[in-house]
Amino acid sequence: MGWVARLALAGLMALTVGAAKAEEPLKAKIGVLRLSSSAPVFIAQDKGYFRDAGLDIELKFFDAAQPIAVATTSGDVDFGITAFTAGLYNLAGKGTLKVIGGMSRERAGYPLIGYFASNSAYAAGLKTPKDLAGKRVAMTQVGSSFHYSLGLLADKYGFKLADVKIVPLQSLSNAAAALKGETVDAALLPISTARKLMDEGGAKFLGWVGDETPWQLGAVFASPKTLANKALVTKLLGALAKADREYHDVILAAMKDGKAPIDDKTKPLLEIIAKYTNLPVEQVVGNCAYIDPDGKLDVKNVDNQIKWLQEQGFADKGFDADAIIAKEYVKAD
Repeated sequence: MGWVARLALAGLMALTVGAAKAEEPLKAKIGVLRLSSSAPVFIAQDKGYFRDAGLDIELKFFDAAQPIAVATTSGDVDFGITAFTAGLYNLAGKGTLKVIGGMSRERAGYPLIGYFASNSAYAAGLKTPKDLAGKRVAMTQVGSSFHYSLGLLADKYGFKLADVKIVPLQSLSNAAAALKGETVDAALLPISTARKLMDEGGAKFLGWVGDETPWQLGAVFASPKTLANKALVTKLLGALAKADREYHDVILAAMKDGKAPIDDKTKPLLEIIAKYTNLPVEQVVGNCAYIDPDGKLDVKNVDNQIKWLQEQGFADKGFDADAIIAKEYVKAD
């Protein structure tokens, strides 16, 4: 073989290797909870939307929202998809996190987080959410989405949040156990956690947060290091957008009286959600969280959340929604 042919062959091999490297998927970890509020994440993973976008995604599961924000900041995960918390906002206010998209919302007609009473407290007169004034209420953490929901409830019914004895128990499972054991009067829990308690007669249902006080519950966020990889972020949001739309059009659009029907169209997606939330399909149908079909974020509500948390002393002062949102990615509602 002449030197010209060898040179041509070497060039061809270099191009082939370069193309192969270019086609290697981008790896990333996503921190999530095993809740229906992350349904599009599960759909995108299970149906190969991430893979089709050129991503190799690993899902890392947590038992509370705040640790996901911490893990995203530390680099243990590349993206966090969970509820807003005071801790998340504080990290974002320091510039270590940016919000890049919307996820779940509390909305009337879509059961997600509920107010639940212990049997003894219910028997003693705790019958509705507005009766929570002065009661011992379990939740995951101070400054969590549950805490904010309770604050909105206090504003709505005119009682002082300071009169409620907040019992932060760090995880959903701990809060559920305290409610069942009647060491608290009530708890704020996602329906997926509370349903088992209800079925076993361990708690009484009081009402839904979405019916009482709708708000933007969850978001997609990332650290500045992750955001520096624009191809990764764009691919991830593109895959999620496809899953957001499918989840909305197939499941949410079919819901009636807070439940999705099980039919040929909905069953494949319901089975995916069931698989990742460790619940039977028959339970998944009653806890399908509302998610905007375009992945939009209610920026005005996010600003309200920050102001409320700052007023309560749960979040640092000196920043607002504009400071923590990556405007090049967020679709504002």
